[in-house]
Amino acid sequence: GFVALLGAPNTGKSTLLNRVVGAKVSIVTPKAQTTRSRILGIRIVGKTQIVFVDTPGIFQPRRRLDRAMVSAAWSGASDADMVVLLIDAARGVDAGTRAIAARLVETGRPVVLVLNKIDAAPKTKLLALASDLNAAASYAATFMISATTGDGVDDLVQFLAGRVPEGQWHFPEDQLSDINERLFAAEVTREKLFFELTQELPYAACVETEAWEERSDGSVRISQTIIVEKDSQKKIVVGKGGARVKAIGEAARRDLERLLERRVHLFLFVKVRAGWGEDPDSYQTLGLDFRS
Repeated sequence: GFVALLGAPNTGKSTLLNRVVGAKVSIVTPKAQTTRSRILGIRIVGKTQIVFVDTPGIFQPRRRLDRAMVSAAWSGASDADMVVLLIDAARGVDAGTRAIAARLVETGRPVVLVLNKIDAAPKTKLLALASDLNAAASYAATFMISATTGDGVDDLVQFLAGRVPEGQWHFPEDQLSDINERLFAAEVTREKLFFELTQELPYAACVETEAWEERSDGSVRISQTIIVEKDSQKKIVVGKGGARVKAIGEAARRDLERLLERRVHLFLFVKVRAGWGEDPDSYQTLGLDFRS
């Protein structure tokens, strides 16, 4: 069955996905709104195959890209058999999170409440938060976990495995995700953009894998383009003497070599494409609906 991970930005959905799958299938950064499209992660528990759907964080959209991301999140929830609502226990609950919870209950889907980041919140706060949320809505169950440390995650997975509907498996037993290698490589590089760049610039950029060449020695040559909206942004990404784009490339290459388990030759180019956020082709690459 399908289980959607839903919540506000930066509640730990991608960290939880990687934890339950046991491998990196979704990028993770300290910045909110890192995930842009739905990513599947697959976990086998005995005879049960759980397909976890990592969705973009739900927030008040300002741009077309924002609207498409939020639409993808709600679509992931409506298509799933069950929904896990993630709450940042350290941050608590605001009006936006309460609105998400209320809308989820209206869908009629079974919703599991999960308080994440319990390693960063006192126990008294956790109990009060759980009590408050359960008083406002009816949940199938409540779990307290730390996606970072793994505390409580196995209990959550076992609970979900016992409640997904019976049916045929959707994916082969050895498959961990539905994301293809080209898109995954682009996502890894975009993750490094978030770590290397500050403020709003990473949100104004996207990464496309232009070429993927398998080499006779078992290595792979990957060419990618970092797309920004303005010349001034290009200068920031490139850095003085090309230092910043080189650092981004080296970090991405190291990660890709570890994840792909082979040598990677990564070549990055930076291009200006004014208004790429209004380009339907960009949305198709990301798996988002341009019309949202």
